[in-house]
Amino acid sequence: MNSALIHPTGHSAPEILKLNDVRVRFPVSNDWLGRPRGYAHALNGIDLQVRAGETLGIVGESGCGKSTLAQLLMGLVKPSSGALSWANGHKGEGSSNVQIVFQDPQSSLDPRLPIWRIITEPLYARGPRNREQMREVAAKVAAQVGIRPEYLDRFAHQFSGGQRQRIAIARALSSDPDIIVLDEPTSALDISVQAQILNLLAELQRARNLTYILISHNVSVVRHMADRVAVMYLGQIVELGSAAQVLDQPRHPYTRLLLEAVPRLGVPLHAEQMAAPTELPGNRQLPEGCFFRERCASSTAGCEQPQVMRGGEQQRVRCHVQA
Repeated sequence: MNSALIHPTGHSAPEILKLNDVRVRFPVSNDWLGRPRGYAHALNGIDLQVRAGETLGIVGESGCGKSTLAQLLMGLVKPSSGALSWANGHKGEGSSNVQIVFQDPQSSLDPRLPIWRIITEPLYARGPRNREQMREVAAKVAAQVGIRPEYLDRFAHQFSGGQRQRIAIARALSSDPDIIVLDEPTSALDISVQAQILNLLAELQRARNLTYILISHNVSVVRHMADRVAVMYLGQIVELGSAAQVLDQPRHPYTRLLLEAVPRLGVPLHAEQMAAPTELPGNRQLPEGCFFRERCASSTAGCEQPQVMRGGEQQRVRCHVQA
């Protein structure tokens, strides 16, 4: 299905969030004076714009920095350098309303709270609230995701996995967020339930003009949902463009390997479709030049120099060979 038909956002859509050369590093150990002995470099120069009403897909193998990027947007970690700018004029972390739908609804919902209280948790986090008003908010949002009002006093363990994820979506909606981060929102669900949740998310986006940042290993889900796709490798975005162009006409060698490695029925996986070695290099000592150079079959002498994003509005790539 063409995602552009689901989410008709053109290039004229206003930017609501901009990341400018954002870097995040974490100390990995300290000396006897408490000074860091070294750092893990999780994000390494992220330049990204998020447009109102779009779905931006974030893909990449485990350890590439997707989760750190999500935590940064949520205000749970601060950039070590660089800046986040919101369209409302504020700058910094967490200055706008960003909510998240986690991968596993079983572990993300508090088992001690009734459903109405879980749904309004983002509102209670801002301060004391009127109980009856919060129940009204919960009932309204629950109805939008397909949860019946008579279920609001039940607890999370009394629902199926698909219903729990609907509750998690309702919780994200209750504070009327600017952006919702979808962190593998269907990977813990049965295949038939996955389709229902994806359709629900698409319907909510159309009805409320929501902006999604979709983190997923599932290329099919990204193809179905995303307007644009950012491919991450070792804390950098190596390719960025429309979903159709990035997924059907990838330009970066890593993007091609990532897509070719997706299992397909009746098609054997050949050795040349895999990066070697298969593990990402460590992020305590970053590679010189192109980060993907040691795993790339197309590496040249020019790859020994740091790479920058090249290309136009439609598709940009961090590779001088493919520019």
